[in-house]
Amino acid sequence: MSTGHGANAVMTKPGSGRAATHRKSWWVAVAVRLMGAVIALWLVATLAFVVLQALPGGPAEAALGGPGSQASAEALQAAREQYGLDRPVLVQYGHFLGQLMQGDLGTSYSQKKPVADVMGPLLAPTLTLAVWALLAAWVLALMTAMVATGSSRVAARLASALELVASVLPGFWLAAVLIIVFATQLGWFPPVSTGTARGLVLPVLALAIPLAGYLSQTMREGMLNALASPYALAARTRGESPWGLRVRHALRHGLVPGINLSGWAFGYLISGAVVIETVFARPGLGRALLTAVTGRDVPLVLGVTLASALGYVLVTIAADALVRLVDRRAA
Repeated sequence: MSTGHGANAVMTKPGSGRAATHRKSWWVAVAVRLMGAVIALWLVATLAFVVLQALPGGPAEAALGGPGSQASAEALQAAREQYGLDRPVLVQYGHFLGQLMQGDLGTSYSQKKPVADVMGPLLAPTLTLAVWALLAAWVLALMTAMVATGSSRVAARLASALELVASVLPGFWLAAVLIIVFATQLGWFPPVSTGTARGLVLPVLALAIPLAGYLSQTMREGMLNALASPYALAARTRGESPWGLRVRHALRHGLVPGINLSGWAFGYLISGAVVIETVFARPGLGRALLTAVTGRDVPLVLGVTLASALGYVLVTIAADALVRLVDRRAA
């Protein structure tokens, strides 16, 4: 009797094995993602080191301002000794990676202080701009995708046309148009960053509108495929309204590809911040990167690049975890 009772007890939990397998697969997926993130950051760091070594004149000449500085041989030798550039390349590479693992990004050539100290005050403004732009892009994309998959053919075609136009708008041109219309003509928002919420609106829109076009196209395709599936037809026969069909059945399938694109979207926003922060005179990593490139401040360029790569990796991991929550098939 006890054996049968034990068997019945096992049979009362048919999903326990599947739950354990799911947890194991989730942890395996997280471990694979983290390993991929470490490898990606290592590759970016290695590429950055190679580029630094391949600069015309070498890192020492770059530290003194580039070929235009016309530095003497004595000054170049002093720079090599100061920055440890007189050691073998493999030793420099190991020291470079060791510094990165300790959070040391080197010393800015132009500002003569640690790169982390230069980037610290600029990180928050750029992240604020990127996060708000991503949220605004999602709101615009969801609204457009919902209209584009609606029953009205005119509205759907208009929404599809807006998606296409928005996705190809150059950021510099769009920023200029926004300034002319909403700052100069209407006077609703300031033309340059003022550190207030009103000063953030135009830069956010300049970044969000093109991104919303890409996201909306992706979401619309996923939603249209879901609306053409058999279960959507069954929902229609049960009397489901077109709006309810889109919200309850199709929207989840549109969210998944949009979330998958969020990692790329973050990288797009960080790179776009170079132009937008310059146009709106807004402090941030974008303007710092532009200044570093023009001034040949290689450590600062590498620091901004690595910080952007780290942000991209973290957002990609978060997006993958969110997809597993939204889409059971991915889980």
